[in-house]
Amino acid sequence: MALKVAIVGASGYAGAELARLIENHPELELITATANTQVGGKLKDYAELKRYGELEFVATTKESVTGHDIVFIALPHTKSAEIASWLADDVLVIDCGADFRLESKEEFEKFYGAAHPGTWLYGMPELVLADGSKQRDKLAGAKRIAVPGCNATAVTLAFAPLMAKNLIEVDDLVSTLSVGTSGAGRAAQVNTEPFHSAIPYQVGGVHRHIPEIIQNLSPLTTGQIQLTFTPVLVPMFRGIMAVNTAKLKNTVSKEDIAQAFQDIYETERYIEFLEGDNFPDTKNVELTNKCQISFAVDQSSGRITVISALDNLVKGTAGAAIQSMNLALGFDENEGL
Repeated sequence: MALKVAIVGASGYAGAELARLIENHPELELITATANTQVGGKLKDYAELKRYGELEFVATTKESVTGHDIVFIALPHTKSAEIASWLADDVLVIDCGADFRLESKEEFEKFYGAAHPGTWLYGMPELVLADGSKQRDKLAGAKRIAVPGCNATAVTLAFAPLMAKNLIEVDDLVSTLSVGTSGAGRAAQVNTEPFHSAIPYQVGGVHRHIPEIIQNLSPLTTGQIQLTFTPVLVPMFRGIMAVNTAKLKNTVSKEDIAQAFQDIYETERYIEFLEGDNFPDTKNVELTNKCQISFAVDQSSGRITVISALDNLVKGTAGAAIQSMNLALGFDENEGL
């Protein structure tokens, strides 16, 4: 018997992507889809959700979201905690927003300007930990999961193997990301009219994914991480292309670097390490749960450039949510993906 699922915020891009993936998961049935302005509309009005027939968006209330086995919350930051408070401890709740990602109360309040609601288990299965294990080992049986930020995923997966193997200096990390407009949300102006430009945003150390990335990477080093992080909205709908650079430690070779990525990711189905002169392409990961990664070394500057690409709506959000859910429930990790 399929598990009963609710999506809170199902009319947004992340919520609709969750609905698309749930439709293909044999163990799940979407019972309730909540929305705000779209209440009364039908899911089938979205081209990718036509097979949902007459299922309608309903208002987000305590009554509408209770009584399910699994609840996905796909709301803007600082909006998830209230919804979570309505739900019983035995319900699997997966937050695709930012409310429960950060461990530090101070960092949350600094970057989000709201009271820290707590910390849930982090839903990045491939994240390597200080002891060499992976975050997936912690997800079995979880009832509360915080899905990583999409940009944080692209940057973390690029730097983590290099830090785990002590190959780079950590006090001068630089990440510049080209981000699809869907990352700004369905209501954003860039998604409501023609968009033909590139626009940097949250520049100068204020982007909310910075403390999340540092939290992910800090256990892998004894050094003080310094990260310059700059996202740029570009005229594509889906995708993130992250260009990440760092200074290499002395005597590190290209072979050392390639071996580090292979050691950490060779068994990972959803991370594709490209060797040689092959580089990631956002088109190659579109609509998939994959992250492509490759690197190049600038011998003149002694720096490495690691390029990572993923679909911000799948691997960056909904796919990571389903992957983590599978692990929590003891399903095949790849089910529905």
